[in-house]
Amino acid sequence: MPKREGTIRIAGRDVTITNPDKVYFPRAGHTKLDLVRYYLAVADGALRGVAGRPMALKRFVDGAEGPFFFQKRAPASRPDWIETVELSFPSGRTAEEIVVRDAAQLAWVVNLGCIDLNPHPVRADDLDHPDELRVDLDPVPGVPWSQIREVAGVTREALEAVGLVGWPKTSGSRGIHINVRIERRWTFPEVRRAALALARDVERRAPAIATSKWWKEERHGVFLDYNQNAKDRTVASAYSIRPTPDARVSAPFSWDELTAIEPGDFTLATVPGRYAAVGDPGGGIDEAVGSLEGLLELAARDEAEGLGDAPWPPHYRKQEGEPPRVMPSRRRRVADEHGQPGQEATGAEPWTGPRPTPTGRRKGSMPVIEIARAAAQADVLAGLERWKARWPSAATLLEPSDILVDSMRGRSTTWTRIRINLRNVPEDERPPQEALDPDFNPWSEYEWPDRSGQLERAPRKTKATD
Repeated sequence: MPKREGTIRIAGRDVTITNPDKVYFPRAGHTKLDLVRYYLAVADGALRGVAGRPMALKRFVDGAEGPFFFQKRAPASRPDWIETVELSFPSGRTAEEIVVRDAAQLAWVVNLGCIDLNPHPVRADDLDHPDELRVDLDPVPGVPWSQIREVAGVTREALEAVGLVGWPKTSGSRGIHINVRIERRWTFPEVRRAALALARDVERRAPAIATSKWWKEERHGVFLDYNQNAKDRTVASAYSIRPTPDARVSAPFSWDELTAIEPGDFTLATVPGRYAAVGDPGGGIDEAVGSLEGLLELAARDEAEGLGDAPWPPHYRKQEGEPPRVMPSRRRRVADEHGQPGQEATGAEPWTGPRPTPTGRRKGSMPVIEIARAAAQADVLAGLERWKARWPSAATLLEPSDILVDSMRGRSTTWTRIRINLRNVPEDERPPQEALDPDFNPWSEYEWPDRSGQLERAPRKTKATD
């Protein structure tokens, strides 16, 4: 059966919409054409978040409940009015990425199956100096929405203390994003350093509910993900639809609304009406450009007091001054000359945990076991339920934050793993590490694991021929 097509006249251009009746949100019943119409209804606000920025294409060709993949390189077959810019990666490779500037280009991108929009924090005319600092408030499991709102309020105070204006929006998932427009004077490492200083300041202001700790094993409350400001990281932009069953939207809101908003209030069905009624609460962001000098001074004070760099994501090259990039539960301990707990072999902070084992094997400070790995989150969650059925006594003692669900980055998509922190289970009742169920290997198609963060293409295994 031939594919059905339709054409929409947008911004003086004819944009082809393929399979407009294809259902992208089965539970809500929204089609691809509904997505296009949504983005056109909020086009000015959506373009404010993406215009002039290179964009990684996150494509859901089978709809929100199907698998997705990231496409960094612009499709070879594209209209001549689609703009691109060449990005360089640490590996030396380059890629032509899409740059959206008007509603026609926006609709063209959505037609590719891009449910949400993921722009870089730079403009196409200067790829080395971000103009946006991004604050990602990421709650650990079990944290109520009221606590996320409270941390957002503290973050606003911390930004105002250094002369910056934050523009909040729901993430469209479980958290809140706060974007800060900044002068284009600082490099990616400097912007990340400022974001880390902000995260630590919020943690000091609200230690019971906020954390800057990178490792999930150490987190509590709401994590301020400073690493979202590392180069090549992208975040869903304002007015992006997210791949949730109810088609939630990452929606800007005013600070006056903070205590009343609920994430489920903003969906593909409701946001266009709100936009028509109240406009864009984030509409002033481009007129509120600020300086990072205050945050960088705060970073310098932290460093003078012994707070150096914090861990980077695992697929980035090891950075100068970065602490050991290893989870607390997997750190190796060494004894000092008196046989007492000393420093890590890499020369980091002194250990306060148990003495090393006679064999020298790793003995972690936290009793974490891994349960499952899978390409789809639903499969690892099913594995978790099977583990709970095998170990019901231990399962009943777990807190929500003890179940560590990690979205891991693969070559062009993500995969998921689940680990369990058994800190709340008595030592003599802790289940052992078992074979993973399921046990997915994201690197099985390749000759070597592409985990270096250099964005190289790993060579695929060649198939045997007769």
